[in-house]
Formats: sequence, C-alpha cells, structure tokens
Amino acid sequence: MTATDTTTNDGTTNDGTTNDPGPIGERDRFDSLDPASGEVVGTHPVHSAADVAAAVARARTAATSWAALDFDGRAPLLRAWKALVTHRADELADLVHAETGKPHGDAMLEIVLAVDHLAWAGGHAEKVLRRRRVSPGLLMANHAATLEYLPLGVIGVIGPWNYPVFTPMGSIAYALAAGNAVVFKPSEHTPGVGEWLAEAAAEAIGIPGLFEVVTGFGATGGALVTARVDKIAFTGSTATAKKIMAAAADTLTPVLIECGGKDAMVVDADADVAAAADAATWGALSNAGQTCVGVERAYVHTDVYDAFVEKVVAQASEVDAGSGPDADIGPITMPGQLEVIRSHIADALARGGRALIGGADAVDDRYARPTVLVDVPEDALANTDETFGPTLTIARVRDMDEAVTKANASRYGLGATVFSKARGPELARRLRSGMTAVNSVISFAGIPSLPFGGVGDSGFGRIHGADGLREFTRAKAVARQRMPAPLNLTTFSRGPRTDRAVKALVGILHGRGPKRA
Repeated sequence: MTATDTTTNDGTTNDGTTNDPGPIGERDRFDSLDPASGEVVGTHPVHSAADVAAAVARARTAATSWAALDFDGRAPLLRAWKALVTHRADELADLVHAETGKPHGDAMLEIVLAVDHLAWAGGHAEKVLRRRRVSPGLLMANHAATLEYLPLGVIGVIGPWNYPVFTPMGSIAYALAAGNAVVFKPSEHTPGVGEWLAEAAAEAIGIPGLFEVVTGFGATGGALVTARVDKIAFTGSTATAKKIMAAAADTLTPVLIECGGKDAMVVDADADVAAAADAATWGALSNAGQTCVGVERAYVHTDVYDAFVEKVVAQASEVDAGSGPDADIGPITMPGQLEVIRSHIADALARGGRALIGGADAVDDRYARPTVLVDVPEDALANTDETFGPTLTIARVRDMDEAVTKANASRYGLGATVFSKARGPELARRLRSGMTAVNSVISFAGIPSLPFGGVGDSGFGRIHGADGLREFTRAKAVARQRMPAPLNLTTFSRGPRTDRAVKALVGILHGRGPKRA
C-alpha cells in the first residue's frame, strides 16, 4: 500500500528514496515524529552508502546459511518469529500508533494481517517451491524433468509509512520463507517500526545479518538500489518507481514495484445498498484515506444512487478525526500530503463538484476530515490522481457498462470493489485491476493465498500467495537422460532417416486440427 510522491517541508519524501535533505555529515541522525503532536518518537542513524554496503555483505553471508537450512529448518524459526510478534503485538501497535498517528485498533489490524501472512508463507513455502517432476513430453520421453524454485540471495525492500508492518512484511516474510536474506529500508517516517521487526526476527531466529535494517533518507534508499542486491521490492509512488527502475537497470537488478491506486467501487442496481455504503465509507476513510487499495471513487447505478449517497453521508458524518482513544481516524502522517488533499478538493469544487460533507475547510495543519464529493468531472484531480486522504467521489451511472468503463479509465489498476447480487464475479473480471473484492472491501488483502499487485501505473510483480513466494526465487529446470533415445536429435550423426521419423512422429502427435464443419 502506497503513498504519493510528495515532498515534506523538511525535504524528505514518503518512500525514502529521493530528495535527501543534506550531506550525511550534517545529518548523521534524525528523529521520527508523532504526526499528531510533533513530539519525537525516536532517533535513528542516517546510514551512508558504506553502511548499506556493509549491511548487504552481512546479509549475503547470512543468506548462505539460511538457504542451507532448507524448508524444514527454516519453518520452525519463522514460526518462532511469528509467535514473538504475536505475543508483543500491543508493544508494536503502540509504536505504529506513535509513528503514523493511526488509532491503536487500526495498528493492531495490520499487525494481525501481517502475522497471518507470515504464517502462510512459512507454512506453504515447501509446497510451492520444492523440486517436482514435470512431464518431459513424448519427444523427450527418455528424460526425467524436474522444476524447483531456488532463493535469489539478498532482497532489498523499500517500504512505505502508511502500513509500516503489513505492506513491507508482504515482501519480507515471503522473501525469508523462500530462503533469502533481507535488507530493509523503512520510510523515514516509520524507522522505529522497521527496527522493531528486525530486532524481533533476530531474537527469534538468531542468525546475524539475516534481516538487516538501514535507516535514513533518499541517499540511503538509493544506495540500497545500487548495492547489487539480487532483487528490489519497492512500495511507493509511480514517479519514484521509475527512478528506482532506472538506477537498478545499471546492474540488471530485477525489481518488484507496488505503486499507488485510484481504486473504484461499482454498485449495481441489485446491490445491498446498506452494505455497499458501509464498505465505501470504511474503504474511503479508514486510516484517514491513506490506503492505496482504499475506495477513492464510487460509480453507482442510478436506481440506488440516492439511497447510497444518503447512507454514505450519514455514516461519514459520524467519523471522527483525532488522536484520542475514541477517534476513528488519525492525522495525515506525512505533512506534505495535506496540500495534495486540499488541492484535489479545491479543484473538484472549482469545476462544479459539490461537497456533501467536508470540503475545502476539512483540511487543517495535521488532520483531514471526511469529504464526500458528487458531480465531480471525470478529469478532475479527485478522479484521476491518487488523493491519499479521507475523500470519496460518488458518480451516478445509467448501467454497469458505464460504471466499468469509467472505473477502467485510469492509468492506475491496483484494487477494486464490486457490489452486486447477480453479477459480482462477471463485473470483477471486467475491471482492470490486480485485485477485486465482491460484496466486501479490501478483503483480498487478508487472504494470504491471493497474490497482491497492480497493472499500469500501479506497478508489476506480486507479493502474497504462491506468486509472492516465487517472486523471490529463480526457477531451476533440470533435464536428466534416463536411457538412450531411440531417435537421437542432438548429434551431428543424425541422418535423413531420423529426420523423417521425427517429422512423421510430430505429424501423428500434432498434425490433427479440429474438424471443419
């Protein structure tokens, strides 16, 4: 889950890869701040390129011993880490709350999901990646063929601040389960969370260097990209992703990219309107809208539009932004994002949109309160660009064909939501997105067996599920001759008789097409 590529007032960015605020010598340490109060949560080192190289070297050594343990040796150690995180979840949730400002309950929710993914990755790695026999085919019937997936080595992970546990663990847990070591660069807004995860892993697993953390700003992230790790897994903006890909190209380092979204909900005439409105409200406003797979646009069938809007407005009006224990949503974690939210609302209003709740004055210097917009042109910023705040645009459509067309008219393609009793799976398949929830919202993120990732400007590659395990491996194919071939094709002594026999065999095997009418 991502954040937009916006620079804060101290020169840093949400994803920790660009706009370094100054020479390392002048900023050898930095503070993480509570976004609700501005108080210092912790102080952390700014790691230099040399520091990053040393961390990668340590991870390289650890990767060898970790891979040698094989699945049976790694699984119990990953279970120990999972158990430790579970037992100390309250402690971690307190830290997530302090560094992001999100309510404690929301922090606990992402921890619970991350633990479940860690359990799935560790428990299914052998089944997904182990060596297996595959058919050699009739032409090569004298061979045995096997396929397995081997670890790459060291994975560099660059994580976001909006879900500082759940999102990076989608790469970290699956990379470790696949037999790799990890060097993690957390966002400069949530470095303490990254360090906590690594310390817990070190305590539970006990292999020095297996899970390294480097902290800092853009130079630190950039150094990780060029440190000759075996793959980079990045979560952040599309603009920064392109810079990372360009830097990684110099060393042919493969990348996994998970960028932003402008995720849409479509609501059919037969939908459960109350459930759809509840899902839209939570999907748009939870975590103060700082969710890349949250609902930012809703396209609602004209037959149920009025009822849907009424219910969403009623529910959104009850959502309270604050830092207290009763708050539903917290502050905007990255100060620079406030201006993005404000500008999207202002653009929508200037172009004829109406705010049914919220509006231009819903954004102050720390918080953005819920805003529900209608009559917003499709080419307004609130419909085209990732807002990453607690806003929702709602549009009336005549039918689901129009809804799908408008939902798909985006350069992003991450998540989507469908509410329909009769046509849910059909509509889900038509939406251009990596994941779609039917009659629920963001549910795909909580199912470890489902891959997670996008298309278009939302990125490529997948975390989670079997695809997420294979993402951090290399396929190894082995063909072993079991007996001499009756027709030896790989020799210069092959003569015309063999060629004729092979041609006849191929004709028998593949020459028959479907019967013509």
